[in-house]
Amino acid sequence: MMTESGRTWALLLAETGGEAGMTWLETIQRGGPVGYLILLMSVVALALIMMHFVQIRRTALLPPEQLAALDELLREGDVAGALEYCLQPEHDSYLVRILTSGLTRFQKSAFGAFEIKNAIEEAGEDQTARLYRSTDAIGVIGAIAPLLGLLGTVVGMVGAFEAIGQTGATNHEALAGNISLALVTTLMGLTLAIPCIALYTFFRNRIDTFASETALEIERLTLHLESSGPQSATSPPSARPAAPATAGQGGRS
Repeated sequence: MMTESGRTWALLLAETGGEAGMTWLETIQRGGPVGYLILLMSVVALALIMMHFVQIRRTALLPPEQLAALDELLREGDVAGALEYCLQPEHDSYLVRILTSGLTRFQKSAFGAFEIKNAIEEAGEDQTARLYRSTDAIGVIGAIAPLLGLLGTVVGMVGAFEAIGQTGATNHEALAGNISLALVTTLMGLTLAIPCIALYTFFRNRIDTFASETALEIERLTLHLESSGPQSATSPPSARPAAPATAGQGGRS
């Protein structure tokens, strides 16, 4: 069953296409350069939307296998091994990039156990801001598309009235047909802008959700470091028990 907007658009095509009617492609072509620009932006927006659906997922930002591996390493106190795991290119992810900053600070600073929280917060804000910036293109397209549509409509209406003024025609049907063609770009701009703005908001909300989940998981991982000192970052777990025995022997001698 055809909706009211569908019937309106069908009537618009019938009026502007004459007896033979017009196809969607012909209608877009009548939109002129602005119509083609909006069509190009539609292709770009579609590519960006598909890319973000793939990238902004929990399994991509917070891979469960990486979470399990890092949890095991940090539970054993192997901070050096966890940092080495994070630095491997094949393990690059939102989680790993944030945790790398904290583990590096923990390993290199004598007060790493106290500074790791600040390092992780700074890295988290930076990585989240990068995700936000990656969605800005969709928001820009959603904001520009209606303006381009309006520009095309104004240009088309100016041309229509100029043609009528030069010919002195008083045919109301011809005037309506010219104005309806001018409105094609507005329709195209709104058709592009509405889903872009909706998906822009959707992606940013997903980023907020996954950023909160990542913060909770990283906080859980860093709890394993509370009982570890800075020296544990460079010493393997098997070598730590030998240190007190050596010191005790020196005291007795």
